[in-house]
Amino acid sequence: MTLASAAPARIQLCGPTVIDWRSERLDDRLPGRQGRLLFAYLALNRHRPVGRDELIEALWTGRLPPSTQASLNALISKLRRLVGPGVIDGRSSLRLQLGADAVIDVEVAHAAVHRAESRIAFAEWKRAWGPALVALFVAEREFLPGEDASWVAEQRELLADVRLRALEAYAAAALGTGGTETVAAVRAGRQLVHLNPLRETGYQVLMRALARQGNVAEALAVYGTLSQLLRDELGVYPSATTAAVSRSSM
Repeated sequence: MTLASAAPARIQLCGPTVIDWRSERLDDRLPGRQGRLLFAYLALNRHRPVGRDELIEALWTGRLPPSTQASLNALISKLRRLVGPGVIDGRSSLRLQLGADAVIDVEVAHAAVHRAESRIAFAEWKRAWGPALVALFVAEREFLPGEDASWVAEQRELLADVRLRALEAYAAAALGTGGTETVAAVRAGRQLVHLNPLRETGYQVLMRALARQGNVAEALAVYGTLSQLLRDELGVYPSATTAAVSRSSM
């Protein structure tokens, strides 16, 4: 069975690389590290053709092999044999044809955080939980562990932003639900502040959640910590929105 089969492909690029095709796993048959990078790059860019020069830049960030085109051709040939005919389309430019029903974890995370934020915008707190947690589950894992190419670093930055947005949506859902879920909002607020100390939304969530618990003094202390940090690091004061949250916590 190959990726040319009728069943949808399931591909995980965050954490251990997984290429799941029903009962068949293809990830342990990829042609080495470069083969993994080639497959990951094509999967990540599956909605457009990718030129060979772009692939060379993505695969070899340091010293190029003696015969770059030959090395690339060998990798493409091995990958084509693995996934089956018609899956890697093109010659001068390549495109991975997985089908519209393929499931790739990076795409899932981006779509899920958008759904979560949409539910929050409509105050549909309980319907935001699921997609927020899905996005978090993916974005908390490292994208292609052990690799250091510029496109890998860029993707990690995008996923770090997805993680923050998903955590904010999760916290908002917890605050909106209220009751015992306020504890979850406090926990999420502390995590947001830890992940990005200069991002004010985390402090806003934490102050609201602490005030909801009746911990007014701690909420005000959080505002004081942020104010000091922004003055020391950037020479600015908290935004009007954050200041308003602080006042409402009293």
